[in-house]
Amino acid sequence: MSDACGVRVTGPLVPYVDGFRQELTRQGYRWTAGQLRLMAHVSRWLAGQGLAAGELTSARVEELVGSRRVEECAHPLSQRALMPLLAYLRSVGVVPAPAAVVTTTPLDLLLEDYRHFLVGERGLAAGTVIQYVRVARLFLSKCEQPDGLEVERLVAGDVTAFVVSECRRRGAQSAKGLVAGLRSVLRFLYARGLTARQLAPAVPAVAAWGGGSLPRALSPDQVVRLSASCDPSTATGRRDLAILTVLARLGLRAGEVAALELDDVDWRRGEIMIRGKGNRREALPLPVDVGEALVDYLRDGRPAVGCRSLFVGVRAPIGKLSPTAVGKIVRRSCERAGLPPVGSHRLRHCAATAMMRGGASLGEVGQVLRHSALATTAIYAKVDRVALQTLAQPWPGGAA
Repeated sequence: MSDACGVRVTGPLVPYVDGFRQELTRQGYRWTAGQLRLMAHVSRWLAGQGLAAGELTSARVEELVGSRRVEECAHPLSQRALMPLLAYLRSVGVVPAPAAVVTTTPLDLLLEDYRHFLVGERGLAAGTVIQYVRVARLFLSKCEQPDGLEVERLVAGDVTAFVVSECRRRGAQSAKGLVAGLRSVLRFLYARGLTARQLAPAVPAVAAWGGGSLPRALSPDQVVRLSASCDPSTATGRRDLAILTVLARLGLRAGEVAALELDDVDWRRGEIMIRGKGNRREALPLPVDVGEALVDYLRDGRPAVGCRSLFVGVRAPIGKLSPTAVGKIVRRSCERAGLPPVGSHRLRHCAATAMMRGGASLGEVGQVLRHSALATTAIYAKVDRVALQTLAQPWPGGAA
């Protein structure tokens, strides 16, 4: 028997009470009594069934949850509520991990091979891999037949028909992502010898004018309002302010912010290491205001948890932020500031336009933004109106 936080635990889980409580504290749970009560109930149920701790399999968990529903308990259990306990017991080797889903269909096997190809041979980012595999599943599912996957019968007409059909209900950006993923999987099929011809050139281009619009950056006043919307007296406010400062000053992508770790900030050298696209690692200078925002967050905002990510959540179990969570922080800040909601990439435009207006060259802007080609950075030349005035030619015949 064990008494922890006023909760009495009896049964086969008693030896793991102290370790579970310490793990809850490490994950940022302020109040562990609720989770310990769940542990006590599970342990009593195991004892009543004559089961040992190691017999708490997925099937037993379903049986436990189902029994609570049948008994119409006032507080029925759920598998989600038991996840912290099960995760801990699995981490210490007491409870077996759930059986992995076996991919047996030809399509699943081919997609798994394609996934390994994208990660191992192409070195693509996780988000890009997910997007490309989704496109591959959508395209290759049309090749499924009762007797297998007939990829070898693909012809250029099949590729064109797929693009035309899918792009009818997509916007320009979504269509561009579709054709990029389709070209990738077609190159993979040819490299594996699954198609006799290289079909990637048969993918039609998306009819969308490149460079037809200006970068839509927020004004300096709007950036100030965005930062002022964060409450520096709270841990969440300090974290959000640090994230907004990093986005607006360094021009990082949401995924790059989410990937930052504590060891990536070199305080002595005044640098911050960025994990960019294609698993590239590049060091950027750490501006004073960015460093100050990070220090305020690390000293008085970031919870003391074992996670090594620089930016973490505020609710237990506390872990690293996802790129989606970074985007949500920007949108919530817009709501507080009374601004139209924008994505995190808009702040990347802010960093680029601020550098251009400060006299930086296109090459320097491209280095900071880590563009692989100068053509990608060239769009920011449009915002340098002072430089553009020197190129403007007088209108024939005088002013209209």
